Amino acid sequence: MKILVIGSGGREHALAKKFMESPQVEEVFVAPGNSGMEKDGIQIVNISELSNDKLVEFAQNQNIGLTFVGPETALMNGVVDAFIKAELPIFGPNKMAAELEGSKDFAKSIMKKYGVPTADYATFDSLEPALAYLDEKGVPLVIKADGLAAGKGVTVAFDIETAKSALADIFSGSQGKVVIEEFLDGEEFSLFSFVHDGKIYPMPIAQDHKRAFDGDKGPNTGGMGAYSPVLHISKEVVNEALEKVVKPTVAGMIEEGKSFTGVLYAGLILTEDGVKTIEFNARFGDPETQVVLPRLKSDLAQVIIDILAGNEPTLEWLESGVTLGVVVAAEGYPSQAKLGLILPEIPEGLNVYYAGVSKNENNQLISSGGRVYLVSETGEDVKSTQKLLYEKLDKLENDGFFYRHDIGSKAVK
Repeated sequence: MKILVIGSGGREHALAKKFMESPQVEEVFVAPGNSGMEKDGIQIVNISELSNDKLVEFAQNQNIGLTFVGPETALMNGVVDAFIKAELPIFGPNKMAAELEGSKDFAKSIMKKYGVPTADYATFDSLEPALAYLDEKGVPLVIKADGLAAGKGVTVAFDIETAKSALADIFSGSQGKVVIEEFLDGEEFSLFSFVHDGKIYPMPIAQDHKRAFDGDKGPNTGGMGAYSPVLHISKEVVNEALEKVVKPTVAGMIEEGKSFTGVLYAGLILTEDGVKTIEFNARFGDPETQVVLPRLKSDLAQVIIDILAGNEPTLEWLESGVTLGVVVAAEGYPSQAKLGLILPEIPEGLNVYYAGVSKNENNQLISSGGRVYLVSETGEDVKSTQKLLYEKLDKLENDGFFYRHDIGSKAVK
């Protein structure tokens, strides 16, 4: 069986590596992939994630048995619709269902209609009424661009100047719509579920670190590291999230005629009033995928095949220990990352997922994006795993790169 993964980053590298563990998988292709993936025997394909016709043609010519979609851009571009039309097996939401991530306003309307706990909000499509609402409510507030923003279209404003600047940026760009939410205080966590035909198969929760620098300082990024499971978030809280957030959302999407198939991400926060929803994504997150998937003991290919066929999948996860991942980013990220930096030599035994990388004329891996690679480790507990991972990471020649030194520390306080 041949597998095609659509996308190019660390998330897709993690998916491809997990698929390659399956005894029934002979070859894994990633389109467009990145040069670092080739180190693991993954076949990269020079087709854009947004070229639906070419992706369909490739899948037909290569007799691909299953396609898995990584990025939200491909989902919102209708790649799943194109594959379904061509009668090719694919796992991911169609364009209508992907709107749950593609539009913050749509997601909030679904939550409101179906009683999913979330922050109070208002939506605006022009600057003046948004500013008037800002004056009325005061800060802190959370300002979100309505459309896709690669995890960086959110501003948590603790002062009026920051809020006004965020609004001005959004309305000066191509977004044209903004969601302004009340600020929620609490601990955030990520809950992913495989979903198909109303059936939900949750995964172990993870915790992402969005801020660029230690101590949750600096600008928001696409994620600087993650760990799973999050043992200080109780099973009761996770069950509350499933019952009050995931289940009514999945049922609501069916009710709306937009039945969801794929990986549903619920970005959640545990407040004094219980679990509330920050956002939904219509796919695996990055870097959470790189710490959740390694904990799956079952055959991922068989899991997806069974889910699509309406059969109960076998889902076995590591029962003990923790998996922790640290993102190494190019200096200047997230605003102006340095490109062309030569990556350090990675020693044997270090588990690496490549993201923003390509090759130079000397066949060396170089940075071609902000988040360049992620190093992960699985250990007995967070503290010992941190020690093990950071000792290895600190030995690398990471000139021109930076990473956080406190991934997972919320779990050891």
